[in-house]
Amino acid sequence: MLRIAVQSKGRLHEETMSLLKESGIKLSTSDRILLVRSSNFPIEVLFLRDDDIPQSVANGVADIGIVGYNEYVERKEDACIIDHLDFSKCRISLAIPNAVDYKGIEWFNGKKIATSYPNILKDYLDKNNVKADIHVITGSVEIAPGIGLADAIFDIVSSGSTLVSNNLKEVEVVIKSDAVLIGNNNIDAEKKAILDELKFRFDAVKRAQGKKYVLMNVPNSKIGEVVKILPGMKSPTVMPLAEQGWSSVHSVINEKEFWEIIGQLKNLGCEGILVCPIEKMIL
Repeated sequence: MLRIAVQSKGRLHEETMSLLKESGIKLSTSDRILLVRSSNFPIEVLFLRDDDIPQSVANGVADIGIVGYNEYVERKEDACIIDHLDFSKCRISLAIPNAVDYKGIEWFNGKKIATSYPNILKDYLDKNNVKADIHVITGSVEIAPGIGLADAIFDIVSSGSTLVSNNLKEVEVVIKSDAVLIGNNNIDAEKKAILDELKFRFDAVKRAQGKKYVLMNVPNSKIGEVVKILPGMKSPTVMPLAEQGWSSVHSVINEKEFWEIIGQLKNLGCEGILVCPIEKMIL
């Protein structure tokens, strides 16, 4: 049985649970249960505070965990990164009041900076030869300058709306973060096999994100041009139709390129274009 530590609440919790569900892991969850066993896969989920996950994985309370890269770096625990999961993306940045005329990192010399990430901040300041007073607080870091507790903050930034509402501006991005899968350095062979299967499922879900499956009817005379537009995973699938002179072409495209590609296909005479979502992609 493999034990995975997961954040007990918040956006990362919701996206992690969605990943597990998309990976076919069935769980019966309750707000009052801290440890839940899957009914169809040899895994149990331990719900913890995000800042407790790196230590729990490092000391073997959990075998693996999903946590923000920022928390992994901050805690400096002896656990390894297995994979970046590409969700819960954010950045950890220095921010100052809007009214300040900011000239560069040297502005922070002698200033008081409020943060929940003192280790990351200290490493960054030391790297840039800046001497500042780090004031550690938990929660509502963004209000510190407004109430006179600090001159600046070092905190998570996603959309930036929280900074705007507190009359702050982002001036230095220190690290970029996303959800990471971390592991204990001494997982045994049996658990490693379960982890490999779990990661295989995670990878299949990740590959499908941002992808669309398209199929269309194409004049045979235009297949060469269409294939150049639709490279697919290896190459598009081409099958003859009952009507002479036409074929059905199937491929996978990136959602970001969807409208541009569809426009090109229409100009080449493609008809009956169908676009379908993809749940999993296995290579």
